[in-house]
Amino acid sequence: MIECEDLSKKYNGDFWAVDGVSLNVQPGQILALLGQNGAGKTTTVRMLTALLNPTRGWARVAGYDVMKNPHEIRANVGVLTEQHGLYMRMTGEEYLDFFGKVYGLDAEKRKKRNTYLLDYFGLAEAARRRSGEYSKGMKQKLALARALIHDPSVLLLDEPTSAMDPESAQLVRNEIARLRSSKRTVIICTHNLAEAEALADTIAIIYRGKILLNGSLDELKRQVLGPVEYEAQFSEPFDAGELSLPEGVEVASRSATSLRFRVEAPLAVNPKIVHELTSRRAPLVSFQEVSRKLEQVYLKTMADAQGVPYAA
Repeated sequence: MIECEDLSKKYNGDFWAVDGVSLNVQPGQILALLGQNGAGKTTTVRMLTALLNPTRGWARVAGYDVMKNPHEIRANVGVLTEQHGLYMRMTGEEYLDFFGKVYGLDAEKRKKRNTYLLDYFGLAEAARRRSGEYSKGMKQKLALARALIHDPSVLLLDEPTSAMDPESAQLVRNEIARLRSSKRTVIICTHNLAEAEALADTIAIIYRGKILLNGSLDELKRQVLGPVEYEAQFSEPFDAGELSLPEGVEVASRSATSLRFRVEAPLAVNPKIVHELTSRRAPLVSFQEVSRKLEQVYLKTMADAQGVPYAA
């Protein structure tokens, strides 16, 4: 649904805002694009929406070339930018109806979509109030409703839950997750790593216009943080001594009441580890994976890119 190769944009002589970005996002997938302010996320989105022409490379969105078919791309893409672009003198109802007309929806379709989206985002009671009177969270929800008005096959969302209260942010996250199953493709640019971890099928980290990492969270954890670790917890001090461990397993750390193992192939070897411990009458309470978060992956990747030590 979204594919690009060597997508690049140069400004002011020799400044490459985006340099060699290659992505492939399948229908029904959500990609989280992560990076610092100024890393190239917004410029990438603008090229994918045919608002900027690339200096080098190519991109296709919903089957259309960004250079050759800009009108078709805009008809198939919904965009939520960091700056909402609301028309403050319009009511919420008028605003959505206006954009429904822009996208060529007939009166019946506009009314149906307006009613659904205003109700879904909790804006029905404020539908006839001017959007300039809305709170920040309400404005964000109205902007997201606008991005969905024409039922697009591709959504490009820049900080979709910023300025929202926790309940509204959860509602929006639920809606984004629901869209995954409807064969839409979604790209989220966000600084909210917990949100990206919860929603994204694939994650790309961009730094100074270049993609540093791209893959599923499990792939990135293994690539950046190394093999997965599992920890055995004991109900009382236990001296495991020298264990007979399968190939691809090593003891990462130990204490009186715990052992941590670094494991290459968990499905194959974890039963053997547990068998080895129980055969030695270990007072085993639990054996589980050590949690590793996207935040650790992101911070280590940024530290490595900047050549500074990573403090785990």
